[in-house]
Amino acid sequence: MATFSLAWKSLLNRRFTAMLTVVSIALSVTLLVGVERLRTEARTSFANTLSGTDLIVGARSGPVQLLLYTVFRIGDATNNISWKSYQEIAAHPKVAWSVPISLGDSHRGFRVLGTTTAYFDRYRYARDRQLVIAQGQRFADLYDAVIGAEVAEKLGYKIGDPIVVAHGASDVSFARHDDKPFRVVGILTRTGTPVDRTVHVSLEAIEAIHVDWQSGAPIPGVSISAEQTRAMDLTPKVITAALFGLKSKVATFQVQRFINEYPQEALSAILPGVALSQLWDLIGIAENALLIVSAFVVVVGLFGMLTTLLTSLNERRREMAILRSVGARPGHVFALIMGEAGFLTLFGVLLGLALLYLLLLAGQPIIESRFGIFITIDGLSPYEWILLVAVVGAGFLVGGIPSYRAYKLSLADGLSVRV
Repeated sequence: MATFSLAWKSLLNRRFTAMLTVVSIALSVTLLVGVERLRTEARTSFANTLSGTDLIVGARSGPVQLLLYTVFRIGDATNNISWKSYQEIAAHPKVAWSVPISLGDSHRGFRVLGTTTAYFDRYRYARDRQLVIAQGQRFADLYDAVIGAEVAEKLGYKIGDPIVVAHGASDVSFARHDDKPFRVVGILTRTGTPVDRTVHVSLEAIEAIHVDWQSGAPIPGVSISAEQTRAMDLTPKVITAALFGLKSKVATFQVQRFINEYPQEALSAILPGVALSQLWDLIGIAENALLIVSAFVVVVGLFGMLTTLLTSLNERRREMAILRSVGARPGHVFALIMGEAGFLTLFGVLLGLALLYLLLLAGQPIIESRFGIFITIDGLSPYEWILLVAVVGAGFLVGGIPSYRAYKLSLADGLSVRV
């Protein structure tokens, strides 16, 4: 204990350089554990984007591509599904519910999704959480629109505001359906999913705005007003994809095979959880690279401590000699330097954790509102404990280098005068 007390007093005597070393290690620990926490929460948020859906059905394509455009609104479908085929699959005796989806239009950079009111009942996220309308109501009229929280925030929309949908992903003047404007009737609560960045309208509305369009362009000389379309048959001819819930999980692979072998069209039925895992494997390389960079930052911080101890050790050779002269054994000198390294590492880790939780408290609402990732502020996970133990162990290992050097210093070398 006397050795550690002496090590503590020695650090207090060099408090400025010691504090700089502690801060360097603390920042490294904050970055390392912070990246791990963000990585874990991002993965959880990613996995919770869609919940409670057994199958996603679309035109024949790869699972990841189908997942990207149906759930994440990224990319476009290779083909559509006929309304007849959708109805036949929805009528399968093992299907409990279905939600059709029509994509392809946009509004000022945000995707427009045509669907039915069943979407608000059946779509689940974050382990079976249901969509909630914060303001207004669901769409009821042909030209009603329900917008996500981010759409409302970024564009400053409120209930009753008009919006104009554009054909395709580019919102250019010649592609706008400005003769058939929509009206915002509902704003969804924030979900942290692509729903926040989506404008929801009815399938009939998608048909209505395209009645006088063909092959992605207005039909020359044909103009059908918004009111005229109300009297028309707006039953969809095609949809982009559909979400399906089954009566039994046991029937999942049976229904999936039925859809994949559907004779009338080339269709694909995917399991969302499996496709999410495949997608995460593709993008997980970036998170691992970031974690590796954070680990190297910790290494740099520890090498900073090593440099500080080695530099001060050369200046403290006479101090070590005096300790030896009053009876300190080489082991005491070794323990003194190891004690200093231990104090620096432990205080750096503790300060890093304190800084991390302060940043989480301050940044939690910002991260949730900007990126849709909810960061839980709770105790350290087992893996985070492993990281911290590894940092402490590395600190003691690095501290062993100057400690061994001090151990080898002889009394005569410490007292000799160099010219």
